[in-house]
Amino acid sequence: SGGNQQKAVIARWLVEKPDILFLDEPTQGIDVGAKDEIYGIINELSKNGTSIIMVSSEMQENLSLCDRVITLYEGQVTGEIRRSELSEERMMAGMSMEKEAE
Repeated sequence: SGGNQQKAVIARWLVEKPDILFLDEPTQGIDVGAKDEIYGIINELSKNGTSIIMVSSEMQENLSLCDRVITLYEGQVTGEIRRSELSEERMMAGMSMEKEAE
C-alpha cells in the first residue's frame, strides 16, 4: 500500500540519521492509520532534535505538526505564523492574500 511505501522510504532515510529532513506532502494518498504512524515518526524525530521542513496542503497536518508555518500566495511569502498563533484562519488568510505593504 501507499502508506507502507512511504513508511519504508522514511525508514531508509532515517538510517542516515539526518540533521534535516525535507518532507513534501508526506501523507498524501494514504489511509488514516498510516498517517498516524507517520505523524508519530515525525513527532519523535522532532523531539530528538531533527529539523523538519515540511510542505503540506493539509491544514490539520500543519496545525498538529508544525512549530512554524510560512504562507505563500502566488509564490511569494505572505506570512510567518508561530505555533502559539497558529490557526486555520491565519493560514487561510496568508494563502489567499498578497503580502501587506511594509
